[in-house]
Amino acid sequence: MQVHATEIPAVRLLEPEVFGDPRGYFFESYNRKVLAEAIGHDPQFVQDNQSRSGRGVLRGLHYQVRNTQGKLIRVLSGEVFDVAVDIRRRSDTFGRWVGVHLSADNHRQLWVPEGFAHGFLVLSEFAEVFYKATDYYAPAHERCIRWDDPQLAIRWPLTGQPGLSRKDTEGLALTEAELFP
Repeated sequence: MQVHATEIPAVRLLEPEVFGDPRGYFFESYNRKVLAEAIGHDPQFVQDNQSRSGRGVLRGLHYQVRNTQGKLIRVLSGEVFDVAVDIRRRSDTFGRWVGVHLSADNHRQLWVPEGFAHGFLVLSEFAEVFYKATDYYAPAHERCIRWDDPQLAIRWPLTGQPGLSRKDTEGLALTEAELFP
């Protein structure tokens, strides 16, 4: 597995070696040792989550202020534009974002550490997104930053308005949101 740096050092892009032949393909989708070496610590995953969304659906930008979650994200079918936003006030990269294309075809995964907001936009007819989380979902501590916050200026590859949940339409601006120290 190759691990690629992104514009934000804490966020890593993982690309597996895919072995294919006329029968299909095989790849190692998770290796605890490789991930630990890549990010400098050994995350303990406690929960797996999966969603299916149609074209143009945008989920995010979500995070939890307690029970903070690191996430290892991959796409099982379809394609998404996946975004991580640094919301750690004391970070050198505070308020910056990284966006990558994840798809069932490229098999890439994105490591989004604790202290980041996360979201994605579905680019294909539908997409199934799977992620491992380092802490449990805690609805009382979940927060949402506006996907279209002008301060963040995320360049979503959109045509028209995205499909949003009620929670996502009520997201706060970065300047109003409860953030990390």
